[in-house]
This record gives sequence, structure tokens and C-alpha cells, in this order.
Amino acid sequence: MYLFGALVSGSWLLENLQPSGSFKSRGIGNLMFRAVESAPGGKDDVHFYSSSGGNAGLACATAAKTLGRPATVVVPLTTPPHMVDKLRGLGADVVQTGENWAAADAHLRGTVMPAFETGHAGPARAVYVPPFDHSDIWDGVETLVGELEAQVPGPGPSGGGDKIDAIVCNVGGGGLMCGIMQGVERIWGPARGRRPRVLAVETEGAASLHASVEAGALVTLPAIRTIATSLGATRVAEEAFAWAARRPGAGLISAVVSDREAVVAMARFLDDARMLVESACGATLATVYNGDLRRHLGPGLTSAEWAEKNVVVVVCGGSNINLDMLENYRKEFGV
Repeated sequence: MYLFGALVSGSWLLENLQPSGSFKSRGIGNLMFRAVESAPGGKDDVHFYSSSGGNAGLACATAAKTLGRPATVVVPLTTPPHMVDKLRGLGADVVQTGENWAAADAHLRGTVMPAFETGHAGPARAVYVPPFDHSDIWDGVETLVGELEAQVPGPGPSGGGDKIDAIVCNVGGGGLMCGIMQGVERIWGPARGRRPRVLAVETEGAASLHASVEAGALVTLPAIRTIATSLGATRVAEEAFAWAARRPGAGLISAVVSDREAVVAMARFLDDARMLVESACGATLATVYNGDLRRHLGPGLTSAEWAEKNVVVVVCGGSNINLDMLENYRKEFGV
């Protein structure tokens, strides 16, 4: 197929159809499954705790329901009511406190989890579920690369994979990118020869990875200034920076788009694919519609050569969106 507007061969990886509505189900689901499997007293001793009022929290609540275990999600007071309703609808115990994620996370780890551990009869199994910075999360995300290698037509050892020229994803804290890079390294590696490049996309106002790459050191942003709040990590995981800065042969490219470009992509993808995704996902899609895909991945190629490239775009999904929000974004940015 051709990616809309990009005049390049490719595929959409529809992570927006995961159980929780985003790719977060892969990594967080894997972490939680492993926690249950390794519980000394069995799964009955496990209680999950998350501090995300966004897609990570939804993935935690969704996986907890599937595993038959309780989940408590502490969210900041700024969390949209429809996200709180989604969490409660999944059976999670929701606590609202603090003005931002850092305050909610501090309350979770400093007050809520210790209270469980001291008041729980028997072995205390309060399991903290981070949004992105954990090896179990990266292992879960890595599964999408294995699926691509097996399913994309080509001459690879599994019947595919060698025809993938690039994978495009967004970056918040870096969990998605780390899992993809880990999978590319494991499957292709030095012995396999040509490997897919990875285009990692952020929005202006949340580009902590790009700032770190430019500085040559991990950078903590003073604030988040973007509508793409799901990308709003002021500092990426150390592992994400390691892939970007200390492994130059890994084929990682950092890119930044504007909020307006993300909104344009959201609106066009809704028209083209009949799927509504949030602005963080729109950042990835923006590279398809604004020409960045070719600028970063196909400079110097003729149109015929570019048309032969096979690019996989990870439609990461996300639940912090509805039609009213999209309409407000379109008015704000004149789209």
C-alpha cells in the first residue's frame, strides 16, 4: 500500500486497536504479567499502582482487569474528566491529587503504596507500574518488531523483515522507541546487514530527546509546552538517550514537528483512515503528511527510488481525544 500523501510504500501498524487503545498495552501488560507470574504467594498478593492519568494508566487498568487483580491509579487534578471516567469504568480505584504528574507520582510512592505495604496482611506485593522506564516494558514493546519482521513480505529468515527500510514512532519518555530499537538490534544486528532506520518524532515544547541529542547529554526540560501531553516527559529515559547518542550505528534519527502539524495530521488521518487519534500520535503521522518522511529518510532519492522504500508508521493510538477536542484544536491552529 501507499502511505497517504507520502508517495512511498509502507504499512500502518495500528497500535490504536490494542486493548487499552494504545501501544502501552504491550509493554505495561508484559510488566504486569511478569509481576503476577513471579509473585511468591501467587497472583492474589499483587496490587498494581500507577500514577498516569493518560494512556499508561489506562493500560495498567486494562491489564489489571484482564489479570483479575486490583489497580490503584493516582492522577493529577488536571486529568480530563473523560480519562478519569475511563479508568473507573475499567474498575480501577482512582485518586486525584496534585497539580502535575510529579506530584501525583510522589503521593503514590510516598503515601499510597507505603500504606498498602504496612496494612496488608501477608506478603505485601504492591507493584509500581512506571509509564515507560523499565526493561519489562521495552521487552513487551519489542514484540511489535518481531511481528513486523515476520509479516512484512521480503526475503528475511522468517519470510519478511528485510524489506523494511524504516520504522516511524513518537517519543515521550522513550518506552516505545527503546522497545523498537531493542527489537531492531536483536533481529537484524551486525550479522544481518542492512537494518531498518528508526525515525523518532517529538513535538516542539516536549522535545526532550532532541534537546539531549543536541546537547550530547541528558537534558531536563523546564516545562512542557505542547498540546501533545502524552509526549510530556521533561526528561527521556537514560536508555532512550543511550540509543540516540551513544550508539551512532543504530540508525536512529530524531525529528521534531509543531503542534499545528500534529493537528493537521490528526484531521487528515481521520478523513483518510476513518480513525481518530490523539495529538501525540498526530506527531508521528505529521511526518507522513508534511514531507518530513522523505526529507529524513529519502534525501537524494528520485521519486521512483523513494516510491520503492517500505516504511512502517506506528499509529500508537491514545485515548485523550474526542471530536470536540479535535474541533477546538482545529480552531486554535486554524486548520
